Amino acid sequence: MSVLPLVFTSGWASGINAYAVVLLLGLFGRTGLTDEVPASLQRTDVLIVAAVLFLCEAVADKVPYVDSIWDTVHTVIRPVSGAVIGALLAGQSGSLSDITAGAIGGSTALASHFVKAGTRMAINTSPEPFTNVAMSIAEDLGVAGLITFAMFNPEAAAIIAAVLLAAGLAILFFLWSRIRRFLRRRAQRREERRLAAEARETTGAPPH
Repeated sequence: MSVLPLVFTSGWASGINAYAVVLLLGLFGRTGLTDEVPASLQRTDVLIVAAVLFLCEAVADKVPYVDSIWDTVHTVIRPVSGAVIGALLAGQSGSLSDITAGAIGGSTALASHFVKAGTRMAINTSPEPFTNVAMSIAEDLGVAGLITFAMFNPEAAAIIAAVLLAAGLAILFFLWSRIRRFLRRRAQRREERRLAAEARETTGAPPH
């Protein structure tokens, strides 16, 4: 299917910011930049809702810990959006090719969502908020740039998306190990403080 590179790229982007993907594809279709976008994504009401939700995500995505809560809520939304967009891009006949496109879009969106959510968990182990803002801006620019590039060079864009997804999964594996070590150390310190408090209560020693 000639549309599969665009489906794969949109799936990767949907896992990061599904609302931006819907908004961009709809605008590209409305302006005549591409004829690959179905009419259902070009509807005015769809574009308005996507724009409002995109603005909400733009704010929530830059606030420490709020971004992780937002990611948790979107664990279902982003993969479903990727699957729906993929199926719509392939057509609406219900054929095997449409189902395949939906599966590719959804699974790719799920993988990139886990990369984003896991990366944010690692970033939130640091108390400063600037990394969250920088990461959010970089993600939005990456989604916008790659979706736009996919309009003109879908195969090349799909290759870039595949490389970014593979690199993200590798980084997530590394970061996840760091997160687990961080959580273990924090649990150990909490247990040590609890035991020390119990010991002081038992011996009657003043707290240090």
